[in-house]
Amino acid sequence: QFQLVQSGGGSVQPGGSLRLSCTASGRIFRIDDMAWYRQAPGSQRELVATITSGGSTNYADSVKGRFTISRDNAKNTVYLQMNSLKPEDTAVYYCSARIVARNGIIVWEDDYWGQGTQVTVSS
Repeated sequence: QFQLVQSGGGSVQPGGSLRLSCTASGRIFRIDDMAWYRQAPGSQRELVATITSGGSTNYADSVKGRFTISRDNAKNTVYLQMNSLKPEDTAVYYCSARIVARNGIIVWEDDYWGQGTQVTVSS
C-alpha cells in the first residue's frame, strides 16, 4: 500500500559526511511527521531527528549541530545530512513517516518504516 525506500549511507572515515534519503510512495493523501531513527548492534532503536510537515525540527542531543533533517513535501522525501561523523554514529538508520490516507470521507493514518541502511564510521 505504502512504501518508504531509503538510499544513501555506506562507510566513511571519522569527520566525514553522508546523506540519507527516504521517499514515500503510494496513494498518499498527506504525510505528517517524518523522522530518522538508528539502531546500533546490541542497542535499542533511538530517535535521531524529527521534522513536521511545516518544517519544525528536533534532534537528539548526540547529533545536534552535526546532523540536519529536511524534507521535500512535493517529492514525499525526507533527508538526513550527517556531518562530522563519529564512530559512535555507526548504526543502521531507519526513516519513518506518519502517512495519512483517504478513501472518500474515510481518513486514516499509520506509521511506516524504511528498509534501513547501514552507516559505518571507521578509520
